[in-house]
Amino acid sequence: MDKLIHLILLSGLFCITESIQANLALKGTATQSSIYLNTWLAQHAIDGVRYGDAYCSATEERSDSWWRLDLLDVYEIKTVIITARSDGYLFQTSGAEIRIGNSLDNNGNNNSICAVTSDPLPGNTVSFSCHGMKGRYVNVVMTGRTNNLALCEVEVYDTENLAVNRTATQSSTYDTWTAQHAIDGVRYGPDPLGSPFCSHTLSVSDSWWRLDLLDNYDISTVVITARSDGSVYQTNGAEIRIGNSLVNNGNNNPICAVTSGFLLGQTISFSCHGMDGRYVNVVRSGPTSYLALCEVEVYGRISVHRRRTFLSLKFSSSHYTAAESDKILHQLQSVLGSNISDFNLSWTQLPKKEEEQQEEDGGPCVKHL
Repeated sequence: MDKLIHLILLSGLFCITESIQANLALKGTATQSSIYLNTWLAQHAIDGVRYGDAYCSATEERSDSWWRLDLLDVYEIKTVIITARSDGYLFQTSGAEIRIGNSLDNNGNNNSICAVTSDPLPGNTVSFSCHGMKGRYVNVVMTGRTNNLALCEVEVYDTENLAVNRTATQSSTYDTWTAQHAIDGVRYGPDPLGSPFCSHTLSVSDSWWRLDLLDNYDISTVVITARSDGSVYQTNGAEIRIGNSLVNNGNNNPICAVTSGFLLGQTISFSCHGMDGRYVNVVRSGPTSYLALCEVEVYGRISVHRRRTFLSLKFSSSHYTAAESDKILHQLQSVLGSNISDFNLSWTQLPKKEEEQQEEDGGPCVKHL
């Protein structure tokens, strides 16, 4: 009696489940040219704490002061984010060169320049795009200047902010504070002269803001910056929702996190663990309130959807053993391996008479080879 045996062919290429984005600096080690008061250590700039000057690194006032991060491996670095002191000593952060590379010549300060830090607001966080520069070392150096160098946090990512150059909308708009201001790449709060860099709704119930990424992404981190002028309650207590549905303007999609803990002008990261979605909503559900967002950044990678392919094989033998099945899979693996890489074969069911052949999307992943 002929027996029909089904096998499943699943390429590891379509099964990406790892954590998508993380601050690479947290895994590294740091050093600097000198230590201010012997307590403002280099490691303070990669301790994961952006706020509070006691958690910053700082050098003594010397020429060519520098700080260096060793990532312990070579990465394609796309984003470096730096947080300045909040007590007015902004000159200790501005005007420094960010250098990336693999050389330790001149303590790493001869590596290629990604950017030069601009003048931040007190305690503010500024993002610099490095466009995939390769390197193990990230240096921040005050070249040609006699100065302290202070860094409250240095973050390094191998992904870029997906929100930039996308589209945003919101439930209502206060004055000229449009939704697009929250994805303009400027983290600063309202300008002292009155020019807004933030999005802002009217005070209505269920205020919301929505970002359209224009494609599906596995979103690992959403970073939000609050206003710096005293209205942080307009940012706290909002739900971050991620998904592909526009039902209820996207506000029914799954929740990643609820915003909390914002101080004036501060930036907080929320981990979303690779949630899949095209839309990122920030919504204050229920109460009548404003919603203000000075910047929303989204980090992750393009979603690669899983695909399962079922194949039907017909055998003339009426005998079937586990050893024979393993042999068949091994032979198929050898043949297919010459044209397909990174895949796994497995039997889905015991032999049966019924024939079928189909392809379907979705389904659980199996460990790839």
